[in-house]
Amino acid sequence: MTVTRTASTFAPPVMEARRWLDGVQFPPERPLINVSQAAPVELPPMAMREAIAEAALHTAQAHLYGPVLGNDDLRIEVAARTARLYGGNVSRNQVAITSGCNQAFNAATMALTAEGDEVILPTPWYFNHKMWLDMSGVRAVPLPTGADMLPDPDKAAALITPRTRAITLVSPNNPAGVEYPVALIRAFADLARQHGIALIVDETYRDFHSVSGPAHDLFTDSGWDDTLIQLYSFSKAYRLTGHRVGAMLASPALLAQVEKFLDTVTICPNQLGQMAALWGMQNLDQWLAGERDEILARRAAIEAAFPQLAAKGWKLRGVGAYFAYMAHPFDLPSDRLAQHLVSAAGILALPGTMFVPEGDPTGARHLRIAFANVDTQGIDTLFRRLAGLTI
Repeated sequence: MTVTRTASTFAPPVMEARRWLDGVQFPPERPLINVSQAAPVELPPMAMREAIAEAALHTAQAHLYGPVLGNDDLRIEVAARTARLYGGNVSRNQVAITSGCNQAFNAATMALTAEGDEVILPTPWYFNHKMWLDMSGVRAVPLPTGADMLPDPDKAAALITPRTRAITLVSPNNPAGVEYPVALIRAFADLARQHGIALIVDETYRDFHSVSGPAHDLFTDSGWDDTLIQLYSFSKAYRLTGHRVGAMLASPALLAQVEKFLDTVTICPNQLGQMAALWGMQNLDQWLAGERDEILARRAAIEAAFPQLAAKGWKLRGVGAYFAYMAHPFDLPSDRLAQHLVSAAGILALPGTMFVPEGDPTGARHLRIAFANVDTQGIDTLFRRLAGLTI
């Protein structure tokens, strides 16, 4: 029997976790705390919604096909902002707008790989990256991280084969939350350039980095686009998750191949989403700084509250952007623990088993906590419930 490409990978983890809620009642005094998904659920700011409505009512282009690689005004703005943030030179023809950051990864790897090729992913990995590679006939090569959750360039070098086409880094990391140091990202870029492969750097959560200033110096290389492919998400910055707007920065030659893929999948990015993203970049810097401050406050609340869990045997492996990655103390694999938490504590979280290869024992020891939609008071409640948990 033929195994289809979709059958070759696992079910969407967030959707699987939601099914654990079926039939469970949550009493008013202990409502569900959902820390399973990293997408903000609050609406975009009112001024942005008004700008979207105005465009929908009065801008004809909002309802028509546009350029496959995105609208020129948004591409120009992304190029200019990237040059300001990171230094170096970035031009419009090095920018593509995509239907979300997931599609940016899909398009990049589609343009880079053939059947049987390989892409190195540090583990724990972002599960949608693994799912796409599975469905593309590309082998995801796991690069295990240590207790600090940081990948080792020397260990990555040992995994490179003639079929390796790229190394993918996510920083700030999903699921572990850690922020990769500038020197570490540079070491991976040097490794990729040495071997003639791409370095894909997914910076979906860059707007919530704890360090002000550039997260890396790769754009200062005069020939940065011979190696670097940067991915970005407007969804997290401006709460535009339903509008599906992301970006890819890469060489014009690679984007010419990417254009073929995008033209057959979505034809063009969502017009209203692109207009909203442009409006946000031009008008919401101060608002976005406030969003960052709030996420950093939640991160600080997790670090401040964690001693009560540490006393129970928990370990905080990483925290940053929207995520905390925690080792639990129970003699129970995390997939079973996560399901138990729903009824026992009113918590929906994803187990580490969803972020590692099947059979990897590290997954059984960890949980991912996504705190994008849980304020500091909610974090305190979450930790009190976890501290009182018995198995």
